Amino acid sequence: MTKNNVYFQIIIILLCSFFSVVAYAANKLEGVRIWAAPESTRIVFDLSEVPNYSYFTLDGPNRLVVDLKKSVAKVTLNKLENNSKLVKGVRVSQSPTKGDLRLVIELAKPLNASLFALPVTAPYGNRLVVDLEDKTLSIATAVVTSTPIKTVTQSAQSSRDIVIAIDAGHGGDDPGSIGPSGVYEKKVALEISRRVASKINDTPGMRAVMIRTGDYFVNLNKRSELARNSKADLLVSIHADAFTSPNPRGASVWVLSMRRANSEIGRWLEQKEKHSELLGGAGDIIQNTDNEQYLAMTLLDMSMNSSMAIGHSVAGDILKDLGGVTQLHKSRPESASLAVLKSPDIPSILVETGFISNPKEERLLSSSRHQENIANAIYKGVSRYYHNNPPADTLLAQRGGARSRSAKPAKATAKSSTAIASTDIASTGRTPKAYVDDSVSTKVKHKVRRGESLSAIAQRYRVSMSSIKKVNGMRSDVVQLGQTLVIPQS
Repeated sequence: MTKNNVYFQIIIILLCSFFSVVAYAANKLEGVRIWAAPESTRIVFDLSEVPNYSYFTLDGPNRLVVDLKKSVAKVTLNKLENNSKLVKGVRVSQSPTKGDLRLVIELAKPLNASLFALPVTAPYGNRLVVDLEDKTLSIATAVVTSTPIKTVTQSAQSSRDIVIAIDAGHGGDDPGSIGPSGVYEKKVALEISRRVASKINDTPGMRAVMIRTGDYFVNLNKRSELARNSKADLLVSIHADAFTSPNPRGASVWVLSMRRANSEIGRWLEQKEKHSELLGGAGDIIQNTDNEQYLAMTLLDMSMNSSMAIGHSVAGDILKDLGGVTQLHKSRPESASLAVLKSPDIPSILVETGFISNPKEERLLSSSRHQENIANAIYKGVSRYYHNNPPADTLLAQRGGARSRSAKPAKATAKSSTAIASTDIASTGRTPKAYVDDSVSTKVKHKVRRGESLSAIAQRYRVSMSSIKKVNGMRSDVVQLGQTLVIPQS
């Protein structure tokens, strides 16, 4: 064998070894970020490629072990920023499989773990997300923002504060929209939310709870649950809008769409264990009755209608004040199928404070003065509505008792609607009509579910069977499973 052949074979072997290593360890761990919430922690692993992973837990001490297939670490883990009470640290351990990367998350206690991959979304690349939550907690508690003790008279001690849940959008690994100069929506939303909460807490008879108080993510499905656990009268979610073009600008306020409302009522109906939680005394009365499903459907429908009516009214009040401090993108409340607005028993609105994708509005939204103006407008709209329409069991209602008796009755709240309904059902055995605001009444579509009849559907929407048949061109009263019916306007 010649010297040239030997050199050639060596080169081939080296190249094969190189490409084998590259192919074997194609994915690179480029960063690790820890986001700590009050009762949970999210760990994000930044990767160069889509992760292929497996995991398991160990005790004595408590650990979560994550194996990343065909991966290598390109980051030092002993200097991670970590303010979590649940996670002690993250380290690399020896993997039993050559070419794999084993990561060990050291836990302070046994935790529930949820792992999932996220695709490339600016400003982040591929990610593996690890959500950790205390096993003893079904859901974290919303944080009541600090407020000075309000002095009340002896006669007012039995009355409660009106509770406003303030939800700062996004957070943690979810930055929301990003402005042209790099301003994150999550930061703007939190700053404005804190200002709104402070103003509410300075108002006698009102109290604020913050869904998140720092830079961490709260699951969308948990935001309304946190508000419910805090017995909130209203949920206000605060965001900043964005578009692919830098031209759109202006604030807007959103309420739940009728289509999403109907689908949510159907989902809640299937969860019988939730009836008492959502309907209070009415849920206890109808439990285990022959007509529980029908009565629950009626009460949930009433509650949702009332919540949507209140949300629509509050949204209108807020828009009046927002129009005085910033340009409006929409002058009337808009409706959308948004997860944070879906609670049937809590009036909920979403405020888009402006377009962060517009360079001018990005600068405004970063300004403390503009944030204060926006927060004040949101606060004034909420405060005005509840001073004019205080729930009967609140301190505001008691203080305005003489005025309230001479004025027209306030719109029913979601809680008062079900309370009235439970009284009627218990005393008369009949189901009362719902409290509906004409401003949110609309034509909707209904998909027939198992066990539903045309008469039950007509009663649910408080329209006649003949009107449904006429609109849908039906010749008989028979409906089919999965059939979509157009429901005429109530």
